[in-house]
Amino acid sequence: MPTRRQFLAAGAGVAAAAAGLGTIASTGSRGHGPNVLVVVIDTLRVDHSYGPAARTPVIDALVREGLRFERAFPEAMPTVPVRNGLLTGRRMFPFRDWEDERGLMNKPGWSSLGDPSRTFTSALGRAGWWTAYVTDNPFLGFSYPYEPLRRSFDLFVRRGGQIGGRSGGVPPALVAHWLHPATRDTGTVDRVTRYIANANYSHDENESFAARVFGDGVKALDVAAKRRPFALVVDSFHPHEPWTPPAAYLEMNDYPPAEGPEPAMPHYGHVDNWLTEEEAGPVLDRMRALYAAEVSMTDRWLGALIERLHDHGLERETVIALAGDHGFQLGERGWTGKISSALHPELIQVPLVLVDPERRLAGESSAYYASTHDLARTLLRMAGVRPPPGIHGVDLSGFFGGKEPYERPFAYGGYSNNHFLRSERWAYMSDNRLESPQLFDLESDPGESANVAGLYPDVVDELADAVRHRAGGALPYYET
Repeated sequence: MPTRRQFLAAGAGVAAAAAGLGTIASTGSRGHGPNVLVVVIDTLRVDHSYGPAARTPVIDALVREGLRFERAFPEAMPTVPVRNGLLTGRRMFPFRDWEDERGLMNKPGWSSLGDPSRTFTSALGRAGWWTAYVTDNPFLGFSYPYEPLRRSFDLFVRRGGQIGGRSGGVPPALVAHWLHPATRDTGTVDRVTRYIANANYSHDENESFAARVFGDGVKALDVAAKRRPFALVVDSFHPHEPWTPPAAYLEMNDYPPAEGPEPAMPHYGHVDNWLTEEEAGPVLDRMRALYAAEVSMTDRWLGALIERLHDHGLERETVIALAGDHGFQLGERGWTGKISSALHPELIQVPLVLVDPERRLAGESSAYYASTHDLARTLLRMAGVRPPPGIHGVDLSGFFGGKEPYERPFAYGGYSNNHFLRSERWAYMSDNRLESPQLFDLESDPGESANVAGLYPDVVDELADAVRHRAGGALPYYET
């Protein structure tokens, strides 16, 4: 494993060798305020970023420099709804009037964000900030409904290949190495074959999507440093599955290399439906190993971006925000994948870190029920730009001045046709028709293992009413 300095130097080399970033728009008049750097990491579990489940020295450094929110829950999930809320500062849940759109998943909440002039990046652009977005997110980067958003930036850089792309030239034995026999259906084999064809990085991490995205982020930062103030978003789809990490990152997390077959692409569903009792323990352990390794590799390439910010001497002139969009179930309560009816912390809780240029509250944490849709108002306030009307999120930057936002006694939100509410005492979730409520008493059952909805029907009714009240009425349910 290279040293951190060697690694960062390698990351800079990848960025320098990358293809040109494309046409750069005129900056117009300059704004006055700090730069804004936002990093979004897909499928990032909070216990692998704040906790010991994966080695993440770069995220650890950001946590030491910033304010960490211990109870951050996106109000709308998964991938596309989270980003819509993050960029606009508006609540996306409940997904009223949802309709399927070409190029997106046929799932409630998967829709374009609408008028891109309402994003926080557009507000900063109007105020004189140079704006850029770098991503390999296959939906924001390539789908038709997001073309207006892509045009709203001075620079938009996209990397393909996570989904789709070429499929030739991959030996069947290599695909078989990365797929547990229980997952070798036609669709999964095709997905993993294309993934490897586009980025066969298990022996060369420079080929990974994380290296490509953060490498392009480094190059965009080099441009941004000459056009201050800037607002740069680097949005990594890594460590989204499939997971095909280099062995060095398994070893970094104290896992041994293996001969395979590896469960790089687990089924979404209950463990009992795809693994035997004898298989379940070893396969789940290996899933956790692969995922932790991918998180650590993503963290390393994030380090190239943060190091370049320091190389430009901009760390004290830049607001930094790090956010996840959702987690992933690695066998907890018998589930693997992203199960929208099992809205427990491993899926719905995310890391959220704010680094103030003056390093106020460095290394401290907050138990406030924060959300990714709070970032738009927060970042605009920290930049000294008035938020546009209609933003729902609160200003989290008040913490840096000793002034907390208005009280939030709970977090609530939704995923597909389901919703959740979390308070100090209760974890509640249900489908939107209220036909299958689940309730967990966090005082006596912090691990959320015993559904006590039948014992506390009045509590279920109270929490369901609270969600409906905040959401503005009955919740929609869609047949898809």
